[in-house]
Amino acid sequence: MNAIGVVGSPRRNGNTEIITKHTLQSIAEEGLETELITLSGMDIRPCDGCRFCKEEKNERCHIDDDLMPIYEKLKAADAIILASPVYYGSATSLIKSLMDRVGYIGGQRGVFAGKVGGPLVVARRAGQNFTHAQLLFWFHILGFYMPGSTYWNISFGREKGEVNDDEEGLQTAWNFGKNIAHLVKKLKA
Repeated sequence: MNAIGVVGSPRRNGNTEIITKHTLQSIAEEGLETELITLSGMDIRPCDGCRFCKEEKNERCHIDDDLMPIYEKLKAADAIILASPVYYGSATSLIKSLMDRVGYIGGQRGVFAGKVGGPLVVARRAGQNFTHAQLLFWFHILGFYMPGSTYWNISFGREKGEVNDDEEGLQTAWNFGKNIAHLVKKLKA
């Protein structure tokens, strides 16, 4: 059993990566293998709407970038977390490009139906609710089981490391990780 956390921030070692690692640590304590994937520095281009992936024989994208190895890992995972900071009131273009393309490639094939997943969001001040919903809708439309926590999976911080000062955000992310692990184990039993 394994869980993957995908960090959609263009900044390495920032607040979104910190909270995702924190959540993955909570999951690892429950015996699941975990992996962190950071999109920072990767070439993940937006969907161009060509519909190549919609052809029955093409469970891939024609765009030659860094997406397909990530898709294969997500396809094999039992649980997936998508994490994004808030950029101008929504998710980053990196995570959105990944969501669009992974969703199109695997969605019609039911690749993600029955997996466990959910979002993590980091905001400086506002935009967190929309971004949380934006990521949550992706999980919903692809048929994921989405565990809750003690509050929405949102943390606050602007400068690197400030998320560590958000005790409620850290506890919410920790509990979210525990709930992911619990649900994965129940589904695999």
